[in-house]
Amino acid sequence: MNQLVERFLRYVQFDTQSNPSDQACPSSQGQLVFANQLKAEMIAIGLTDVSLSDDGYLMGRLPSNVSANVPAIGLIAHMDTAPDASGAQVKPQLVENYQGQTIALGTSGEVLSPEQYPDLNGLHGHTLITTDGTTLLGADNKSGIAEILTAIATLVANPEIQHGEICVGFTPDEEIGRGADRFDVKKFGAQWAYTIDGGPVGELEFENFNAASAEVIVHGVNVHPGTAKGKMINAMNIAAQFQLMMPADETPESTEGYEGFYHLVAMSPSVAKTTLHYIIRDFDQDSFAARKAFMTEQVAMLNQNLQGKGRVELVLSDSYFNMKEMVAPHPEIIELAQAAMADCGIEANIKPIRGGTDGARLSFMGLPCPNIFTGGYNFHGLHEFITVQGMEKAVAVIVRLAEKTAQTYISKENA
Repeated sequence: MNQLVERFLRYVQFDTQSNPSDQACPSSQGQLVFANQLKAEMIAIGLTDVSLSDDGYLMGRLPSNVSANVPAIGLIAHMDTAPDASGAQVKPQLVENYQGQTIALGTSGEVLSPEQYPDLNGLHGHTLITTDGTTLLGADNKSGIAEILTAIATLVANPEIQHGEICVGFTPDEEIGRGADRFDVKKFGAQWAYTIDGGPVGELEFENFNAASAEVIVHGVNVHPGTAKGKMINAMNIAAQFQLMMPADETPESTEGYEGFYHLVAMSPSVAKTTLHYIIRDFDQDSFAARKAFMTEQVAMLNQNLQGKGRVELVLSDSYFNMKEMVAPHPEIIELAQAAMADCGIEANIKPIRGGTDGARLSFMGLPCPNIFTGGYNFHGLHEFITVQGMEKAVAVIVRLAEKTAQTYISKENA
């Protein structure tokens, strides 16, 4: 397991932050640099058919070591980190034998405290890997990559552990919603897969939000302020009116569990034109459709109230859908993951993802793809951290999942 930590600490040194403003694939060159490093490592570990596309999709296979007809399963993680904070010059901190204290994150002035993050109260005695308070850590999702490759290395080093063919895939640009755009499911070759992209130990997820983006574009009129009376129409004021028309209690900070939301994520303001960038999320398809209809109605109402003194338009785009629809018909996929966790002494915490993964899109592309924990916390922020023990448990679950799948299908064939 020293290799696991060494891999992770080495991986987070690569700056792979994706860039939503760049339409190239991948959206940042750092992802290709990292992918080439991983390609060499995959070959050295013993994976075959290792390939890296010009688009930054990296794939390889571990051949089956059993003669029985065991389905090929996939393991997937993403190489990019979120645009929410810098992923450059990451300086991880190791906090051994954590005992509940507040942790200073380098000299940044940021701290990691159990008062703000109660999950820390259950991690006494663990080794934590934190940031220095100036960047992301990159556990989302470089921990998943380290865990997958450590599990593969474990299987290669222990040929007595039975397993079928295992397909490994690392994707670019997941954090900006493009991770599955050019994923070649046929080439990948798995009958189903698991993204290793979850949070705390035990997480097992096969439901996620239905997701859409919404741009509310407000058109005003700009005139020199000295002669603006009766002429200027300030688009920012109209945009503020629209935001106040949205439900104040249906935002990310006011919802949990299966509750959906509207989220104003950014705005581009000016007098002549202001754009509000929203995301819409809901687990239920009917409620999801109702949310989009509500925004459409609010835009129409505001335009009516403006009486031509300014104009508002709405652009809605679906992003991804709830994978439950595609995974639920294959309950054995979930049952195998639950059983693997149980065999490792872990109680599966089946819960909805209040977000999305590559697996959501891949499930609708014919590759059912639930999500398994990595052992990390507080993704997308300066307070991101992970525990070494959680990472080790993820590796154990992946190894056992490969073995359990083989044993299950060998038993079926011999029945």
